[in-house]
Amino acid sequence: MFAAMQRALRAARAATFAYFALNGFVLGMWIVHIPAVEQRAGISHAVLGSLLLLLGAGAFAGMQLVGPLTDRFGARTVVPVSAAMCAAALCLPGLATSGWLLGGALLVLGVGNGCLDVSMNAHAVQVERGYGRPVMSAFHAVFSLGGVAASLVGARTLSWGWSAPATLGGTAAACLAAALLVAPALLPRETAPPADAQDAEPARTGQPDATPERARRRTPGRIWALAALALMVMLSEGVANDWSVLATRDVLHAPAATAAFAYGAFATAMTIGRLLTDRVAGRFGPVWVVRWGAGTAAAGITAVICSPWIPLALVGWTVFGIGLSGCVPQLFSVAGHADREAAGANVSKVAGLGYLGMLAGPAAIGGLTRIIPLNAAFLVPLGCCVLAAAAAGMLRTPGQDAARERTAVAADAAAG
Repeated sequence: MFAAMQRALRAARAATFAYFALNGFVLGMWIVHIPAVEQRAGISHAVLGSLLLLLGAGAFAGMQLVGPLTDRFGARTVVPVSAAMCAAALCLPGLATSGWLLGGALLVLGVGNGCLDVSMNAHAVQVERGYGRPVMSAFHAVFSLGGVAASLVGARTLSWGWSAPATLGGTAAACLAAALLVAPALLPRETAPPADAQDAEPARTGQPDATPERARRRTPGRIWALAALALMVMLSEGVANDWSVLATRDVLHAPAATAAFAYGAFATAMTIGRLLTDRVAGRFGPVWVVRWGAGTAAAGITAVICSPWIPLALVGWTVFGIGLSGCVPQLFSVAGHADREAAGANVSKVAGLGYLGMLAGPAAIGGLTRIIPLNAAFLVPLGCCVLAAAAAGMLRTPGQDAARERTAVAADAAAG
């Protein structure tokens, strides 16, 4: 019986990896084909920038919609439906022949992306609870790898001269099939254990659910605090995504090819950091990861702001990526574990506000450049990282440190 449960848990983890990779691949294929889609729709850069807001609005709406649905029906039901919606919607931008059609396509794609984002993270929390140790960051690393795979596939198909409708349509069909293929491996909907079992669980996992009524009443305020932290961290991430290359080119006058390495260094550091964060979180806990991660990110962006040399700026973007890499997965994990009966709703709040930060950050930097230099505008993400490091203690769950100490003592005893 125990062996069968372990096999089911491993299969569920593999399926969760597949959905994270699928999500990253779908978004990556859209990004790679933006120029072709823009040309087919016959719109300007300015119009495209406005339409991209619909993608963000759809994602935010999808996140808020799917959180309660995941809690009610279970991730096993909601994740495949969300993934199918996200995959199928990928073909729509490629078919758009006007700005209006493209706006509608991006709105639908955004809703599908938001639904998949929250539901697969809620299932990742359920898988993590089954393992009894941190596994969340690895899922987010695989999301990044999905984007890398999309860039490679997209570059190849574009070099072959494939049209955007054909490529995005074929990708949508393949991803839709994959979404349905791995669905049976997902875990069934959790049921709340007896009160005595819940009280005992914190000592086993180190990530207890806030099941007593008093703790449950405190959860909403804590969740909004975690959401505010997510906003600050994801705002900083969004700034790196959208402004790292421009800053390296315009402030330090780097050649275009060299400036591209700024984002490459950041993205690579994010991916590697997320592959390593689970072990760090298991040893030191989420508070340590966010506190030192945000502090490290602050040091990295400070180097970017102050550096007069291109190599030092590239190192700064790398350190910035390493620092931020583990923060968001820990915030999602803590929010999901706060109350297993409301994991989806809690994750949707944290993810939704964080996503708004990712959208608002680059826009805020753009506005600030009208009055101050671009590198000086990076004081905004610097301040966010400092605040996140200072407020990391809110991730601590009562009993977590004692549980981790018992685990360490048991491991030392076994080694001895």
